[in-house]
Amino acid sequence: MERTVKEFLLRFTVVLIMLLALGYIIYIGSAIIIPFALAALIAILLMPVCVFLEKRKIPKVISALIALTIATIFIGGILYFLSAQIATFLNDSEGIQKGLNEHLITLQKWIRTTFGLSFKEQSEMIGKLQSVGQAGLGSTMSSLSEMLFTVSLLPICIFLFLYYRQMLKKFIIDLFANSPKGYVAEVIRESRGVIQNYMQGLIIEMIIVAIINATGFLILGIKYPIFLAVFAAVLNLLPYIGMLIASIFCALITLTTSPDAQDAILVVVILIIVQFFDNNIIMPKVVGSKVKLNALLTIVAVLIGGALAGVAGMFLSIPGLAILKIIFDRVDDLKPWGMLFGDETPGKVSKRKKSSPPG
Repeated sequence: MERTVKEFLLRFTVVLIMLLALGYIIYIGSAIIIPFALAALIAILLMPVCVFLEKRKIPKVISALIALTIATIFIGGILYFLSAQIATFLNDSEGIQKGLNEHLITLQKWIRTTFGLSFKEQSEMIGKLQSVGQAGLGSTMSSLSEMLFTVSLLPICIFLFLYYRQMLKKFIIDLFANSPKGYVAEVIRESRGVIQNYMQGLIIEMIIVAIINATGFLILGIKYPIFLAVFAAVLNLLPYIGMLIASIFCALITLTTSPDAQDAILVVVILIIVQFFDNNIIMPKVVGSKVKLNALLTIVAVLIGGALAGVAGMFLSIPGLAILKIIFDRVDDLKPWGMLFGDETPGKVSKRKKSSPPG
């Protein structure tokens, strides 16, 4: 009994140290790791395009360039649409400033009535907040420069991943020479399938959420309904946290463009309803059943990913967690961790095994 407990503690400690070491490596090397991780994710999504073209005798270089062009057009189209909408939004700066001032005056009167703070005291507090915001401007500019560096590296890395994919696969299989080759190849194949399912499902989900958001905003009659709908759908790619950020952003924009504060509340209500349907109907049906992760650990992974590598870390946390689960499920000593990462309770697992036919 004592030996069993010691073996359990040893295995638990080894896995915990491994996860902590992985997190530390990501934290200190995020500027290098994140571009390559994002490029690998997009390259895996584009791999079926390359395979399709190469089967029709198109050279590997041309196939990789065509796949990269398709991805560039898709991502560039979204960015162009958002930037054009932002430009239109900024052109209406006078109306926005007027609406914002009206809401600020209403808010100041409410604060004075409720908390007894005079307009002068409120102005002094706003001045202090502005100084804090200016202090954080330098770190924001630093984050933007890192983002530009990542974006500039992505196309090159994606092309190289697509071009050298067979060599990279052989390297991973040879790296684990002590394990059966078919076993390692199965892990690679399933990891690739999970990532492709997840990424394709996210794109379809984003389109559906954008359409539902736009319909609700158009019925509501607010300004910039398509821009806000698409922006909220893009932020929804960040699990759990993205829609919260989108709700705050859309409510603030609506406040600056609408004289009625009730419109901002209705915008948030629409986003909450859409999020409910997304979590319970759209996400399970569209993204598919292959990405089965524990909701609690998913939230923890998203928060840890954000702390280690910012917004990109949040986005990469779920596919990273899914790959870890695939590996853990195939190593006997790590199967309990795989079960912990999954979303099936022991009752569900035993019921499924009991109902499955023999042989």
